[in-house]
Amino acid sequence: MNMKTKLLTSAEQLFDQHGFMATSMDQLTKAAEMSSRTLYKHAGDKNGLIQAVLMERDRRFLQIIDVKSIDDLFEALQSWAETEGTRGCLFLRAYGETGGETPEIAKTVMAHKAAFHAQIAGILKTELGANDPNLELLTEQILILIEGSTAAAIYRGAEAFKSAHKAASALIAQAIK
Repeated sequence: MNMKTKLLTSAEQLFDQHGFMATSMDQLTKAAEMSSRTLYKHAGDKNGLIQAVLMERDRRFLQIIDVKSIDDLFEALQSWAETEGTRGCLFLRAYGETGGETPEIAKTVMAHKAAFHAQIAGILKTELGANDPNLELLTEQILILIEGSTAAAIYRGAEAFKSAHKAASALIAQAIK
């Protein structure tokens, strides 16, 4: 594992477990087993490191949810939660902890959420047809179900995605009628 990968992996684990603001640069250098000078060389400042962690997580997440059906999407989400943990959406946590006032972090979070929205819309276009009048509303409803189940998974576990999946299936069935 190269130094940058080790840094991003260590930082993501610390940020996910302890939060972005509560994680100190000393904790990051210790976890990544590198000097602060090396850390700053690879990441710039802490905001740059947060952005880099989010971009890497975005890449991995979008790869996992690159599926063709809503059923497959919910299976992928449940698998992600079982593997990565159920501490809530790291992107929304970053946005919340920085108050949405750190431009590079806010931009990264919004780009991630837009890509996630587009993925859901793309799946629904395939399942319902591109001209379905319910497409945009259904995309929003399923996105909200997923965001809600991600939050509920904090205290309910990855099983929360099963309930959201059932609700999404009912919405899709209603839209098809």
